Amino acid sequence: MAKKSGRIAATIAAIVLGLLIVIVIVFAGNKTRGPLENLFVSMGTMVKDVEHYFILQKRENKRENKLAWFSAYKHNLNSLKHPSMILLGTYDNETTESFESIINLEDSLHTTLPLIHLFTAWGSKPEQQFPKLQVETILALGSLPIITWEPWLVDFDEEEIPNLRPVKERDMGGLADVATGIYDTYIVKWAKEVAAMNQPLFLRIGHEMNDPYRYPWGPQNNEPEDFIAAWMHIHNLFDSVGATKVIWIWSPHPAYGYYEFFYPGDDMVDYVGVTALNYGAVANWSQWWSFDEIAGNYYPQLAAFNKPIMISEFGSLAVGGDRSAWYANAIRDIPVKYPLVKSLIFFHFSSDNTTTEQTLNWYFIDDKETTRAIFEQLSLWPDSLKPE
Repeated sequence: MAKKSGRIAATIAAIVLGLLIVIVIVFAGNKTRGPLENLFVSMGTMVKDVEHYFILQKRENKRENKLAWFSAYKHNLNSLKHPSMILLGTYDNETTESFESIINLEDSLHTTLPLIHLFTAWGSKPEQQFPKLQVETILALGSLPIITWEPWLVDFDEEEIPNLRPVKERDMGGLADVATGIYDTYIVKWAKEVAAMNQPLFLRIGHEMNDPYRYPWGPQNNEPEDFIAAWMHIHNLFDSVGATKVIWIWSPHPAYGYYEFFYPGDDMVDYVGVTALNYGAVANWSQWWSFDEIAGNYYPQLAAFNKPIMISEFGSLAVGGDRSAWYANAIRDIPVKYPLVKSLIFFHFSSDNTTTEQTLNWYFIDDKETTRAIFEQLSLWPDSLKPE
């Protein structure tokens, strides 16, 4: 109790001081804006430092100690590419400023997750550059990052990338432009950041490239051979700057087939990724589907590539069925029915507005029946699939 009170008091003090600075900035006007804004940024860093001290350093059984078993994997790319166990992870959209939400999720599941998933788009905006701070934090926590890197081409500044086509024309045949080097300045800069990190990183590029409806890099705008050429070009650029510790995830949409037409080749792919999201009865195009119906039915075709499989987005809404039973049945069946599945990444997204007009909530941390069902089924996995 004393530790908790101390953490709360220190955090409140840091926040109050930051608010006082905001008030000074508002009333002082533009003359003092520069130095005071710098001080305010420093105060933001101080708040994060306070959080880091109490959440990460003072928590019993430090997180990195719980992941001591994972150290051997992090120093052996072959072990990461061919793990003996199922590597668990999560995406959580509340991690822009802090990873406390993931630590809280781990507490609810009584496990510590070796993989943490991020999404980032291509473009010239600051938030579309290599997420260095987040990656460094993930590494400090003892985990490894998975980054889904989405080639949205319309956000590039024409002054940064020469020879760009007009924005309205940029997606049509955009992957061919990637393959011919139009976007090399951006890709190489990103790859050099990855190389400088000198740590393994899972990279998932242009996911669901066979879906003709969802993303602009899909077949409605690009030929399959252009996707392959773009993938190979990116892979080769990474290799050329020394970013050789990347684990490449090729992730088609399970329902749209034609996988082989988009496959870059065995030497270009380390994992086959697949999304398994149950939207339930949230829209007129969806209904309550089991994991078997969403992804399991396509397992034979995906397994034919003879690569480890990552369930890269794994989740269920609560609308239209029993969510706890959905998770329990899926987690129970995965080791038995789908032996090539070597990674399972929870999709923990509290405000998803990417698919429907309404905002969807994939969070289950406060659903005690679901968290209990997940924990119970994970505990029943064979010892060979659990951390050593």
